[in-house]
Amino acid sequence: MTEWITLTALSIVAAGFLVGIVVGLTGMGGGALMTPALIFLGVGHTSAIVTADLTAAAIYKTGGAITHAREGSPNLRLAAWLIAGSVPMAFVGPWLVNWFTDDPAELEKTLKLCIGIALLFAASTYALRLYINLRLVRSGGVLPDDNPRIRPVPTFLVGMLGGLLVGITSVGSGSVIMIALLMLYPGLSAVRLVGTDLVQAVPLVLSAALANIAIHGLDWELLIPLVIGSVPGTLLGARLAPRVPQSFIRRGIVIVLTMSGVALLFKAGIHPFGEGHETLEAILVAVVGLVMLLLVPLVWGVLRRQQGLPMFGAPTVSEIERLGAAAGQQDRQGTTDER
Repeated sequence: MTEWITLTALSIVAAGFLVGIVVGLTGMGGGALMTPALIFLGVGHTSAIVTADLTAAAIYKTGGAITHAREGSPNLRLAAWLIAGSVPMAFVGPWLVNWFTDDPAELEKTLKLCIGIALLFAASTYALRLYINLRLVRSGGVLPDDNPRIRPVPTFLVGMLGGLLVGITSVGSGSVIMIALLMLYPGLSAVRLVGTDLVQAVPLVLSAALANIAIHGLDWELLIPLVIGSVPGTLLGARLAPRVPQSFIRRGIVIVLTMSGVALLFKAGIHPFGEGHETLEAILVAVVGLVMLLLVPLVWGVLRRQQGLPMFGAPTVSEIERLGAAAGQQDRQGTTDER
C-alpha cells in the first residue's frame, strides 16, 4: 500500500480535486483543465495522461448522466445523433495519431500540439457562447423548445468533430459540443442542454478511452489517484455552485486555457524565438495572460455597446449566461456581479 502513497500520487489527487471543484462549480469540461494540469505537473507521458483522464471522465460523467436521465432532462433523439457521429470518430482518432507516428518522442510532440490547439479552440468557444447569449438576451430570446426538430446532418457532423477532438486530446466533450448545440438548438433550456451533453458524453469518452487503452495501455498509478481526487472535488463543486459567483471563475478559466494552449504549443516544438529561449517563451505566455486580463473586458464592453447596452453593468455576465440559456426568461438580480 505504501508504494502508492507517493508525492506524485498526492499531487495527482490534489490536481484532480481542484479541477473537480471547478468542473462542479461551472460545468465546464474537465479534460480541458485536467489534461494540461497533469502535463505541466510532469506525472507521465502525454499519451498516458490522456488515457487516464478519459477513463476517469467515463467514470464521473456516468454518474451525472444517470442523474439527468432519471430526471428526464436529456433529449435522447438529439443525443443519439451526436453519439452516432462521435463514438466512431472517438475510437478512430487515437489510431490515426498512432498511424501518423510510432516514435515516442514524436508522439509526445504531436499530442501536445493537438492539445494546445484544442485548448485554444475550447477557450474561443466559450467566448462565442457568451456572445451568442448576449445577442439572444438583447433580441428578447427565442421561444423555449425542449423538443426541437432534429437536424440530423449538422448534428451528426458536430458529433464527428467532437469525437475526433476528444479521442485525440480528451478536450472538447464539454466545450466544443456544448456551443454547437447552443447554435443549432437555441431553444433548448439549460438543464436540457446539459443533460443531453452528459448523456452523449458517456459513450463518447468511453469509446475514446478504450481506443487509447488498446494502443497505450492504462497507467493505474495515474488513474486511481485521479479518480480519488476528481470525484469528491466534483461533488463538492456542485454543492458550492449556488453560493459562488461563476462569472469570474469562468473568465479566469478562459485565460488559463489560452495560456496553457500557448505553452503547450511551445512544448510541442513551436519556438517563435528559436530553440533555447525558454525564458522568453515563458514571458510571452505571461504577457498573453496579462493582455487578456486587461483587454478582454474592454472588448466585451465594445460588443455590449454594439448591442445597444452600456459597456459595463447590467445585465452582468452571469445574468447573460442564465438568460441566454433560459432562452430569454428575464432575471435582473445580481447587477453588481460583473463589477
